[in-house]
Amino acid sequence: MNYPPNAPPPGGYGGPPGGGGYGGPPGVPPGGGYGAPPPGGYGPPPGGGYGAPPPGFGGPPGMGGPMMAGSPYGVDPITGMPFSDKSKVVAGLLNIFLFGAGRLYTGHIGIGIAQILTTVFCGVGYIWALIDGIMMLMGKVPDSQGRPLHG
Repeated sequence: MNYPPNAPPPGGYGGPPGGGGYGGPPGVPPGGGYGAPPPGGYGPPPGGGYGAPPPGFGGPPGMGGPMMAGSPYGVDPITGMPFSDKSKVVAGLLNIFLFGAGRLYTGHIGIGIAQILTTVFCGVGYIWALIDGIMMLMGKVPDSQGRPLHG
């Protein structure tokens, strides 16, 4: 048999036996490699989907992410910790407008009292409380138990 140079063998590489190949990479046997998909396709396994999700996943629509027992506000997708029952919006606004009350709300009693006292007696504590309130609104301040504030 005399084939032209650089021509694939009869059937080509990866095509069906007997012709129709498209010249795949060298070393792939005719009829194998890049041909038709495997029988049954690439979908879920026979007999239905992939099974039920593990316990604790799912929850009310709109909450997003997995739910854990005892975490009514869901779980932080980054850290995996359950969200606090305290709101970051309430904490931030309290801290901005009442100069430290947001820290009292989140359970940081010492910091809250310090912010209030420095505002009352020094006059510059409002800058600290303002920046701290903005950080709370951004979600950078956890509650006193280390849990992230919910949105």
